[in-house]
Order: sequence, then C-alpha cells, then structure tokens
Amino acid sequence: MIDQGQPTNMFLEVSEAVAVAARQIDANGLLMRDAGARLRKLSPPFAATLARGSSDHAASFAKVLFELNCGMPTLSHSPSVGALFHATSRHFAGIPLFAISQSGRSPDLIAAASEVRDRGGFVVAMVNDTSSPLASLADITIPLHAGLEKSVAATKTFIAALVALVHLTAEWSGNATLLAALSNLNASLARAARHDWTSAIPALSKTHGLLVLGRGYTLPLAGEAALKLKETAGLHAEAFSLAEVAHGPMTLIGVGDPVLVFGPIDEARLGLKALIADFVARGAIVIGTGHPDDLRDVKAVLPSLKDVHPAVAAIGSVLAFYRLSEALARARGRDPDSPPFLSKVTSTL
Repeated sequence: MIDQGQPTNMFLEVSEAVAVAARQIDANGLLMRDAGARLRKLSPPFAATLARGSSDHAASFAKVLFELNCGMPTLSHSPSVGALFHATSRHFAGIPLFAISQSGRSPDLIAAASEVRDRGGFVVAMVNDTSSPLASLADITIPLHAGLEKSVAATKTFIAALVALVHLTAEWSGNATLLAALSNLNASLARAARHDWTSAIPALSKTHGLLVLGRGYTLPLAGEAALKLKETAGLHAEAFSLAEVAHGPMTLIGVGDPVLVFGPIDEARLGLKALIADFVARGAIVIGTGHPDDLRDVKAVLPSLKDVHPAVAAIGSVLAFYRLSEALARARGRDPDSPPFLSKVTSTL
C-alpha cells in the first residue's frame, strides 16, 4: 500500500530533474566540446544507438537530433545482434555507437558494445554510473550526473539523457540555434516544471488503455509516456506516430476512449489539427499539448513550452508528464516506486 501522506521517490526524483540538468550542463562543458570535435573529425557516414527500455526512447530522441541537426543517418543497433548472435557488422569500423544506460551494467548492452569496439567502432557511453563496465569500455564516457535514483521508474535519469543528447548534438553540429537553446535550457525546464497536467486524471483514472501520439521530437516522448503509463499506472498504453496512426491503429478508438497527444511545435505538426478533429468526431476524449491552433477541439489542453527550440519543448513536456504519471498511479491506488515484477536494473542476456 502507498502512504498518501508521504511523497513518493518518483515525485521527489522528478522534482530534482531541473537541478540535475543544470549540474550536468555545467560539469560536462569541456567534455562535450571535445566530444563534438572528435565526432566531427571522425566524420562517419552514419551513426548507431544501443539501448533498452526508457534509454531506448532516449536513443530514438538521439536519432531525431542527429538526423535533423547533424545530417547524420542514425540506426538502432539491436543488443541481441552482438550479445546473442555475435553477428555485428564489419561496417561498424569508424562508426560512433551511442550506448545509453542508467546503470551501465546490463550484460547484453556490454556485450554488444564490446563487439562493436572489436569491429573498430567508436563507443560513446552515456551513463549515470561512470564506474560501470559500459563506461570502462567506451572511447568517450558522458556522465549523466543524475545522482542516485531509487524509484524503479526512471525519470530524472531519462531527462538527464535527453539533456546530454541536446548538449552533444549542439557541440557536434555547431548549430547556432541549438547552442542558443542549450544556454537557455535550464530556465526553460524550470518553467516546464511548473506546468500542471493533472487535469488529465479524470479521463485516465478509470480507463483500461489509450493511444499516445507524437511525431518528430515528440514521438520518442510518446513512447516513453506509454511505457511509464504501463509501469506506474497499470494502463495498456501504446505509442504511435501522428503520421502512422491512421494506418490501422485509429480503428481502436471509439466513444469515450482517451488519446494523449504530445503535439509538436515545428513542421511535424502538419495535419495534427485535422487528425484531432477526426478523433473528436468519433467521440474520443483527446488530451493534448502543443501548438494552440491544433488544440481547439481537445478535452483537456495541457500547458507546455512554445517559445523554445522544439527539442527543448519536448523535454519540458516529458517533465510535466512524469508528474502526471506519478499522480495518476496514486489515483489508481498503485505505488509508482515499486511496479510489480520489475527491478531497477534489468539483466537481459
């Protein structure tokens, strides 16, 4: 049973996220400049990511960042390719592999990253534990500086990974707009931490499942939100792209069914207003965040950052979502710190 009079670890850790981001940006300044210079010198034809769970959603965020700002095609390297099948391609020679892990101790990630190194790959580890085996084998180790995280549901470490990816991408690309966004990121996240999404609780507290939608920078956050709703609130939530949901999944939604929309504020919002109107016409309860012009038909408009870089706006939305997820879990009588059958470090082989 949860103690309704005491804040959960999840609540406390989400509350630390803004300070974690500020600490990380300050501590990693020189490291990120050096990493960006080394990646530019490497000049690879493509990049790859390696992760599982929440970290894999951070890896999907990396793909969007790298492709839009660095012109770098980015693939997701399955840990099983190296850890189980030992079939890592020789084409990884000279290719940066971005391995993202809170603990840096998952056996399959370590084995897969090690095999990429054996093929001549360049491993960049983003970890919260710099004494971990994954950090030890990396060519570059980027600390997340999130501190101890007790709740099984990763929150501040996930936000720390997103912030680190924005920081690295800004230095790697030299993109002036992204560098400017980085300099204002702490203030932006502080504003996002004050956004209250609990107006969504009435629509979500009694449901059994929902769709979570996003596109571009917000699609990885939709995936993370769906995972957290499963973990903490016991909801069957599935994430889809705004561009793909009409290709089948939309048939699942009828009268009274909730849809949570992480609306983009950049070009990825194209067609969102019409899509929301379609959902509303069939009686769905749409809860959304994003550009005001897209949200006129939604049941609950969730506050979000709008005058910032779209990558920063996406991070701000997941920060506000985590507070919703924690409150929703408690409203449904669940302990968000201790989801059933889960542990903090998953030892996949």
